[in-house]
Amino acid sequence: MSLQQVNAFYDLLVSEPAIYDQYQNKCCNRGFFGTYHWDKGKIVRFAATHGYNFDESDLDQVWFQDESNVSQNSFNVAKSGNLS
Repeated sequence: MSLQQVNAFYDLLVSEPAIYDQYQNKCCNRGFFGTYHWDKGKIVRFAATHGYNFDESDLDQVWFQDESNVSQNSFNVAKSGNLS
């Protein structure tokens, strides 16, 4: 259920530019060379102010689940020789 909350929260951010701007201002620090540093604790607290309930581990899971799928798919393509 918490993963659904994370996804719903990000759907809100995509659909509401004003809320996304608040999210970016409150949860992100801009670093050198244009890098962004996101504070997961701040993200969880910001989401809670909008009625979403999840923790940092749920956030990690959503952030990195697609990355592992991409890596696995790349490995499977390379292994099968279908690099086109």
